[in-house]
Amino acid sequence: MRLAFFLFALLCSTLPAHAAKTILVMGDSLSAGYGIRPEQAWPALLGQRLSDKRLDYSVANLSISGETTAGGRSRLDAALKHHKPAIVVIALGANDGLRGLALAQMRDNLNAMIDMARSSGARVALAGMRLPPNYGPYASDFQRSFVDIAKAKKTPLVEFLLEPVAAQQRYFQADNLHPVAEAQPLILDHVWPTIAPLLK
Repeated sequence: MRLAFFLFALLCSTLPAHAAKTILVMGDSLSAGYGIRPEQAWPALLGQRLSDKRLDYSVANLSISGETTAGGRSRLDAALKHHKPAIVVIALGANDGLRGLALAQMRDNLNAMIDMARSSGARVALAGMRLPPNYGPYASDFQRSFVDIAKAKKTPLVEFLLEPVAAQQRYFQADNLHPVAEAQPLILDHVWPTIAPLLK
């Protein structure tokens, strides 16, 4: 009996520790926390909320300042293999729009990223962006691209990542592009209703 108990205890001690499921965030400077501390950015706050709620998830934030949908697409395969995420949040496109890149290419990249993530077994959420009105018809087509992709792919969508802070200059840094730390909890609260159902 003692030998059996010893062998059982030895087996348990060699089993790997239970690993939390991963939420992978693929974004640009708006998710990387440009101009603020990384732990203040909304993906870090998401990780803290998950921990506070005792939900078995961790957050891997692979957002890079200046990233485009093409860059995200090129990095996604390796990220999926490394992190094996249960959920992928795609928050890219802002830099494509600000640079006036071809929207057909942006849509192709986002569609490909959704397909890649789903093929890996992950659930996907998409975060859209908007451009200033001075971009003319391009701005309208840009905004509609995210809606069209989400409908076609049946993907949960945050139509405009910065919706709760966009109209208030006090929530932005001096460049008028990047949110300050005080804006990040509001962004998280805006994103949470789209992410939360994917946790179940």
